[in-house]
Amino acid sequence: MASGAAPSTAKSGKLEIKHSLSLLDVLYANQFEGESFPLELLHQTEENFYRGAPPKWLNFHISEQRESDGTGTPFIKRDGYDTLVETIHQRRRFPGISTVQLFHQPGCGGTTLAMKVLWDLRKTFRSAVLTGSTSDITKVAEDVVQLFTAGSRRNHNTVLLLVNDEKIMKELEGSIKVTIAEQDIHVPGHMPVAILLNCVRKDVVLQSDHIVLQKDLSEEEKHKFDEKKKELSIRYSDGHKQFHGFNIMQTNFSQAYIQEACSVFKTTKKANRPQKNQLAAFLSLLNAYVPGSFLLESKCMDFFKHDDYSHGDFSLEDRMEPFSHLIITFQQDGRSEKKVCMAHPMIAQCCTELMARSGVTRSDTARNLLTRLCFDETPPFLVGFIKDMLTKRGTKPKDMKKEEDPIDGTEFEERYSRLILDIQKIESNKQSVSVLKVASQLFQRNPFFPQALARFYYTELRYYNRAEKWAKRAKLRDPQNSFVADTLGQVHKNHLKNKERPAKPREILQLASKAIEAFKDEERLAENQQGSEMKGDGSTKVSNVFNVRGQVGYVQVCNLVYDLLVSQNDTWREVLTKNVSLGSVLESLGDNKLFRFNDLINSLRDEIERKCAFFDKYLTYSKPDVKDDPAYISEDTSKCYRNFVGNSPSKAFKQKGADLIQKLKQNLANTSAGVLSCLDRECTESDLKEITTWWEEIFLQKDTVTALVNYILAHIMLRNMGAISPSDCKHLAAFKEKMPLIPNDSPELHMLALLLCWPTGSEAKCVLDLNELIRRMNRSYEVAYKIHFRSRYLRPLFFIGNGEDLKRIVHRKVLENLFLEQSEETKQDWSNNWRKEKIFKVPEVQARLVKVEGVVRKYRVFATIDDVMIEVDANRQNSLWRPRRVSFYLGFTIRGPVAFDIQTKPAAKDKTDCVAEEISGMNRSEPEQITPEDTTGGQQFVDLHQTHLMNGVSDTGAILDKLKDGGWISEENYEALRSLNKAQDQMSGILQCLTSGGKDALYEILKRMRSMRPLIAELEGSE
Repeated sequence: MASGAAPSTAKSGKLEIKHSLSLLDVLYANQFEGESFPLELLHQTEENFYRGAPPKWLNFHISEQRESDGTGTPFIKRDGYDTLVETIHQRRRFPGISTVQLFHQPGCGGTTLAMKVLWDLRKTFRSAVLTGSTSDITKVAEDVVQLFTAGSRRNHNTVLLLVNDEKIMKELEGSIKVTIAEQDIHVPGHMPVAILLNCVRKDVVLQSDHIVLQKDLSEEEKHKFDEKKKELSIRYSDGHKQFHGFNIMQTNFSQAYIQEACSVFKTTKKANRPQKNQLAAFLSLLNAYVPGSFLLESKCMDFFKHDDYSHGDFSLEDRMEPFSHLIITFQQDGRSEKKVCMAHPMIAQCCTELMARSGVTRSDTARNLLTRLCFDETPPFLVGFIKDMLTKRGTKPKDMKKEEDPIDGTEFEERYSRLILDIQKIESNKQSVSVLKVASQLFQRNPFFPQALARFYYTELRYYNRAEKWAKRAKLRDPQNSFVADTLGQVHKNHLKNKERPAKPREILQLASKAIEAFKDEERLAENQQGSEMKGDGSTKVSNVFNVRGQVGYVQVCNLVYDLLVSQNDTWREVLTKNVSLGSVLESLGDNKLFRFNDLINSLRDEIERKCAFFDKYLTYSKPDVKDDPAYISEDTSKCYRNFVGNSPSKAFKQKGADLIQKLKQNLANTSAGVLSCLDRECTESDLKEITTWWEEIFLQKDTVTALVNYILAHIMLRNMGAISPSDCKHLAAFKEKMPLIPNDSPELHMLALLLCWPTGSEAKCVLDLNELIRRMNRSYEVAYKIHFRSRYLRPLFFIGNGEDLKRIVHRKVLENLFLEQSEETKQDWSNNWRKEKIFKVPEVQARLVKVEGVVRKYRVFATIDDVMIEVDANRQNSLWRPRRVSFYLGFTIRGPVAFDIQTKPAAKDKTDCVAEEISGMNRSEPEQITPEDTTGGQQFVDLHQTHLMNGVSDTGAILDKLKDGGWISEENYEALRSLNKAQDQMSGILQCLTSGGKDALYEILKRMRSMRPLIAELEGSE
């Protein structure tokens, strides 16, 4: 990257970035200004683009120059352009980091549209494309922050970053925020750090709230393409007829045009194919199934090294005749090698289909590609393309049938990649197996090809022995990967599920033991597979999500065992629930050799209790960040628990209070998570009263803290149900006597302690150190749950509401019910609602809760109680970018207290506000406070010189920030004024909405602004 070009600045100055941003392709505000280019380069760049090559920044410059000198029509903007630009400008109103998503089908101009937007906004934002590796998100974030600051703390400007990888978005946002905080960068309150334009390529684009681009032109778009075609036909004469990338769109993606363009492939034959035919087939197959894929030109030339042309000086274009017009060779920048691809994904698809009709099948081409191009050291990018082509599973609409393979969220995924599915459908299962087998044998270190092969064997062919063989090979290639290990368990589970009926108990238990062993091993690997924030020594496997497939698979196998055995002989019910020993009933079961499974059978009930307790917490305390958990997890777990535990008390369980514990198990309330999920499970009032009573009796019998906590929690749940309950929680004092808790206590105990001692205005000051309680709860959470809940959204469990004592503790479900009563939608995406905080817009919800006062400082939020700052988490991280006094609703997750619906607090004349203002000022780049020194002079000055101030003040953005930080204008007025385009209009609005105290503050702000000192001195001298 050249270091001397000027990125866009808020003040239109020319800044230099001193260090190379190796991962970003930065588009400068003055890109190409004053530069001249050889005509041949301009001609070739434009021609390549219209033929189908990816756009370059130079393409947009060429188009602008042609438009300005009258020799060309404007660059075509698809209909989504205006919406995309408007959405980006709307995001400028919000601080922090925001994301705009553009979904587009391959080959319909999505990437071109996104780059055109970046080009047009290059003088407003600092535009860039993420082109480097995303393996180190921290480095990407550092580059983004460096571009934001441009090497200077006083020349910030928002980065508009084009990102093509949807999977990294959340992690990238978090990493940018951490980098900003670590570098102690003061971000102006009105300025976002980055707007991430996420360009997502999808074969099937469903309707959504995001911007969508599809293979269908509007009438206005058709007219624009027709005008451009006239221009190109004049400039390039007959040459424009081979501008396939452009022509396909101009004909509205006409299949007739594509068929005609690809007609040369109709004569292709399977026998004696020249190397150029084979290479064309490789490119077509890759581009048809992996849009955006390519081969290096050098690799293509190597393919011809034994050809008759090898001694001659022939270009790739010459060698590929008569297919050359369908193939593009391009170079993205001067440092990279030339790349080769088909002119358009639809051309690639058509060529692949035409060759298949001529006998050159997809499986033939795939095998030939693997054996001819993948030898020695295959480049990683090519391995990635092949992996996507053979193993990447597409998505289905949500109403499609659920997959058998119980994977979080994959119920809407296809079984296999599109290529394998097409080979299966058009050719045969045998050919699908053949392709996957060649890839598995060729890439001997890659686990994903044998994994896909194993899946195909057990799901499609039910060849379980072969599936087991390849699943084991996959596991050997990546022995620490729990997701790879899952396949072996799935093989055995499906073998058990599809076993011919009736199966002998010994065969059932034999298969079950193999499946259970595989799933237990997978669970062990998952526990050791660290999250991305816990990379440790660099050798530990890293995963952004915790793999629960092992636990789910274990539960499903146990359900199968129970159903298969009990359906044959009811005695198995007593054996599996440990009410009778296996040895005592062998004779009635008719097979003495079954005793070798005695250890397995004895372990099932206790292990199931542990698994179900895990899912109780997993589903109660957290949800996926984007969607709900698949329903089968809860359904299968509940069924397994009822079969083995809930409905069958163990005769071996003789502890004190065992009968009460069994009753709680039957009601799924024998853990704290079970009690806390009672409202979600819609327990009846009578059931909840019994649960409360049973926990009280257990506490009286055993005097354990856990029993006491569960009794109090059940009492709280009963109150939230609206039940008529005793006025007092009998043993509340007993718990308070045990506080403060020790660090080793569970997060549930710490949460209850915080709920009980959190002070409100009507109560005495808390005698405990709330910050220390929160730290202990955080540490307890990290030990108990962090590894399992990583990347998941922690659900709020309780909120601080109106009332006293236990009456003020409001369960999340109560608020959700209030929201539902006011909502027209019967089905809610609660994860989305809580993340976006829609629920707090409902007046009935607001009336149920109390606001907590606090401050935002150093990108953190604090509750302020009696002049003490107590740090809490923020539900929405983008609320933390501007230091200010705030108020919020206080919720509690299993990790600790969380601020919801953070709002700027209006200015007030009391001690608390002065403290908050002092704290807020600590996060400003200027050390001084903005407080009026003269309570009359400032107001008089502003009133006297209103006209001069409206005409002479230009930096209204900084003034608005400081007035808002000081609490002199409201959030609503701030946003309204920021939306005005002219500084004069903004200043007029400022003067209209300020009180006398606010005008005093404005006067002090103006005096301290270096740029305003001449005007202020002039106006003061005129008085």
